[in-house]
Amino acid sequence: MTVARLVATLAAPLPPSGADAPELVHGLLVQRGDTELVALDPGEGREVRFPAPWPRGLGTATLSPHGDFAVFAGLHAVRAVDPAGDIRWEMRHACWGGCDVPHASAAEYLEDEDHEYPDHGSAAVSGDGKLVWAHVREPDGEAWLVLDAGDGRVLGRAETGTVASGSFHTAHPDPTRMHLSIGEGEEGSPVLSGRWDGRLSVTKVDDELVALAVSPSGLLLTVDVTQETLSLHDEDGSVLRELDATGTLPPGAGSRVCWDLEAAFADESTVIVAGAGNRPARHWLLRDLTPRGEVTYPFPVAGPPRSAGDGAWYTVAEDGASVHLWAF
Repeated sequence: MTVARLVATLAAPLPPSGADAPELVHGLLVQRGDTELVALDPGEGREVRFPAPWPRGLGTATLSPHGDFAVFAGLHAVRAVDPAGDIRWEMRHACWGGCDVPHASAAEYLEDEDHEYPDHGSAAVSGDGKLVWAHVREPDGEAWLVLDAGDGRVLGRAETGTVASGSFHTAHPDPTRMHLSIGEGEEGSPVLSGRWDGRLSVTKVDDELVALAVSPSGLLLTVDVTQETLSLHDEDGSVLRELDATGTLPPGAGSRVCWDLEAAFADESTVIVAGAGNRPARHWLLRDLTPRGEVTYPFPVAGPPRSAGDGAWYTVAEDGASVHLWAF
């Protein structure tokens, strides 16, 4: 067994009853509440609050690496907001609620039952803060966009050929690259890899994967949609190594042995993974995707490990009120 060392415990800035679980984004503790996105710098103790343009159930939100603006990916638009609540820019798109109305504001559908359980896209800010990657709905399909983070101009566009119920981005250490996982319900789960070098080029890694984490050098860790097999991919998407849950993990709380949908790189060759369905959570250490034993903690942890950078990972307390930062 490998012993994890508690580096720090960070209190969530918002009460769990009215907010999503806290997460670390670009080294900042970020939490989306009903009316705001809050970012806390753990090192300096500085807290910044961004007024939200629509309720938290309508889309996703993220933060720039310097904490100077937040990006809200909503049903009808992607909007960058300054701490004062001023709109830095807004890029409108077709409605994720499935209607054909080009909405000017969220007020047009907040009370509409047909928009109560919408699909959603997502957005992410590059590591250097210069680009915003956004998965949006268009009148004739869906697209992956690269936007100028300063003014919201569309720099690049690629059709995804998907019908998403939701999506999320996984950052790459190279700020000109990004990964996008798109959930299509029973239709599939493609993972796309994008590069911006003055033009947007997109390659499909696979149609039946979920992106879990990216190593410091850019290797991509995925799991198939059945959560049976972990795969490590090189820069062009080729599979370098694989590891099955069956024969590796002990039985979990359920009847099926499978990997969880999140993982963390502690360093280039070391990955912390979890089995689904374990309460308290159980994590395992892999080196070069070879099992090296279970990770032991000084107290029970909840949920999967998540990447924190600089050789660390984090877990969220079961009540959502704090984040525990870990290292070896």
